[in-house]
Amino acid sequence: MKVERILETVLYAGDLDAAERFYGGVLGLECFAREAGRHVFFRCGNQVFLVFDPAVTRVPPSGGLAIPPHGATGAGHVCFACTGADIDRWRARLVEHGVAIESEFEWPQGGRSLYFRDPAGNCLEFAEPRIWGLA
Repeated sequence: MKVERILETVLYAGDLDAAERFYGGVLGLECFAREAGRHVFFRCGNQVFLVFDPAVTRVPPSGGLAIPPHGATGAGHVCFACTGADIDRWRARLVEHGVAIESEFEWPQGGRSLYFRDPAGNCLEFAEPRIWGLA
């Protein structure tokens, strides 16, 4: 038995409206669930990308849900996979939306990364899977 893949990825943001505008409007992710003041959920390929308000999710949920409290402080990090050509297109789209490019990096073993921030200060990256030796 072994773990096969990641089903969901989580970042935290205090301003969920700004997160929804950024991830839905700028990155084009499809929002499929929202609970005002608690979370906003997006589809990302065959996986799920979740954004929670950490001040709320640190408190055990009411209603008998067996979800343990969780949250984080400081900037998190998520890397979205894309092709080298798509990195160029994403750079143009981000700049068009006023998103500052923090860093671009060409890895010694091949592949490129493009780093930027979401409105909550989380570090986001677009990268070619080959930076990890993946197809």
